[in-house]
Amino acid sequence: MAEVATSATSDQLLVVIDPVARRTDGESVRIAKDVLSGGAVSTKVCLPDGPEEFARALARRGSRRPVVIGDDRALIRAVSVLHRRRELAGCVLSLVPVGGSLSLARSLGVPTGAVDAARAVLEGAERRRDLLVDDSDGVVLGSLRIPPAGASAREAAGTGHPWLRTCHSLVRTLVPTLPTRAVAVPETRHARLRVEVDGETLVDLHQPVEAVSISPTAPGRARVEVRPLSVGAEASPLLAEGRTVTVSGAHFRYRADAVVSGPVRTRTWEVREGAWGLTVPAVP
Repeated sequence: MAEVATSATSDQLLVVIDPVARRTDGESVRIAKDVLSGGAVSTKVCLPDGPEEFARALARRGSRRPVVIGDDRALIRAVSVLHRRRELAGCVLSLVPVGGSLSLARSLGVPTGAVDAARAVLEGAERRRDLLVDDSDGVVLGSLRIPPAGASAREAAGTGHPWLRTCHSLVRTLVPTLPTRAVAVPETRHARLRVEVDGETLVDLHQPVEAVSISPTAPGRARVEVRPLSVGAEASPLLAEGRTVTVSGAHFRYRADAVVSGPVRTRTWEVREGAWGLTVPAVP
């Protein structure tokens, strides 16, 4: 992954506060907003109610540097908007992580405390990072994984509707005396996929696989790991590196960063070296 750090100025800021962050941790949002307002020359705060208003706020930022207060999904949404507008290369993003899912922010080097993250926005440095862009113009900031066919559907249901899990838990709590019946759980189907790296086939459809993972490695390249289905002794993973990765075969879902996408029959990802910039704490 390309990581070229340059100083980031804290002159005029556009602070976009994701609605999920406002609902989940209003105190951290207030603290971050106070630190940013106190340290920047000029601060404009936007409170979008949904994805469309979020996108419009970024589109109308003018010369202001965008700062997103929100979780991993808010950061992914901001990068996606700027990528679709072809404005990502000339824009430096900043993030104050607030919300439930912050693992991506941590992996990118952003402090997860409101005060430290806000100070990094004001005093930090820009770090250029690689981006995975797929053939539907989607983006991946970190890594992606293709689990077995059955598991991917369960992941999609679990990550997409947290309120549904809450309802199920509530029902189990309120009705503990209902008779338990055995429920047949369908066996997880192992995927049969063709994985090509820079045009060379790493695994073909005749070989069932347990999982495929793609993650950034050296600048401008991605590391691909395929775990074949093992019978008896554990099979060794198949490894490759390249700039372009194509996965095809039966319909499959994939988890990219914090989002489950699909099903699709084929998808190609290309590494864009140093495609986007993120503000992180400056190294002394």
